[in-house]
Amino acid sequence: MVERRSEQEPASKLTRQQKGRLGEEAACDWLREHSYRILRKNWRCRSGEIDIVASHEGMIVFIEVRSRSGTVQYGTPQESVDIRKMKQVRATASVYLQMTGETDHQIRFDVIAVMLDKAGETVSIDHLINAF
Repeated sequence: MVERRSEQEPASKLTRQQKGRLGEEAACDWLREHSYRILRKNWRCRSGEIDIVASHEGMIVFIEVRSRSGTVQYGTPQESVDIRKMKQVRATASVYLQMTGETDHQIRFDVIAVMLDKAGETVSIDHLINAF
């Protein structure tokens, strides 16, 4: 017996990694449209990863991107940035600044929340400036 899918049912569900990648791409596009210059994406060191490092108006901006699809039953994407994540991003940003020698710039920590539909298309983008 062959199982048939209805035309409305997606062939496969997006993985967490796919949602994250789509969210980061949407965030980068949004930032570029608003005069941000992307310096690094997915910058890693021993203390963790920073999704996007950008510059804007002479400031270095460390951006945590959170993506969700479907309903906000479990909270909004920005609500998922907890104290532990904030500390990890701050520690990683400190390493980034030391390694790049960019310690003389003002810095800021932002969160970009991306809502996706079931197909992975961007529904909304919410940029929280100076989030933590």
